[in-house]
Amino acid sequence: MARYTGPTHKLCRRAREPLCQSKRCAVERRPYPPGEHGRGRIRETDYQIQLREKQKLRAMYGVLERQFRRYYKEAARQKGITGENLLRILESRLDNVIYRAGFAATRPQARQLVNHGHVRVNGKKVDIPSYQVRPGDEITLRERSQNLIVIEHAIATLDRSLPEWLEVDADNRKIVVSDLPNRAQIDTPIREQLIVELYSK
Repeated sequence: MARYTGPTHKLCRRAREPLCQSKRCAVERRPYPPGEHGRGRIRETDYQIQLREKQKLRAMYGVLERQFRRYYKEAARQKGITGENLLRILESRLDNVIYRAGFAATRPQARQLVNHGHVRVNGKKVDIPSYQVRPGDEITLRERSQNLIVIEHAIATLDRSLPEWLEVDADNRKIVVSDLPNRAQIDTPIREQLIVELYSK
């Protein structure tokens, strides 16, 4: 399973936003792109703006280019608005659902919980972070994993609102997917139309 293993804050500085979800991000001290000529880049092309938006979305969800392109093709095949379909597919990933439910502090931490076999979907072990959940799916934690320190800490310090499309029982470590999210329920700060324009060229 491939994932990005390079410097995290470099992506944040490239996007000019704190994508890493850490409290102290390098972009706050150096709000310009990395590299020798980072400070001198003033004029931006339309392509550069579109590419940055795509790279930002990829970095947020921890998806590499080939998989992201597959997601886009799938979103384009579905009925409705392609950009919204793409965000819905990304939100439906199992690691993202664990993060949204508050069982992990960050998406990389949620990804690790899934990878290490702590998660059950409808009673069956699933260790694939990109697994697509469906309405009606019941997600639980393995009995031995329910009192892990990282999970208890994430639940105790949760400072974000739970999404409407998930029913979360934190005491029993259970999540029920009541529906797939619509665009209004996805708070990701992304202009998805720019990504559609980029891939439409």
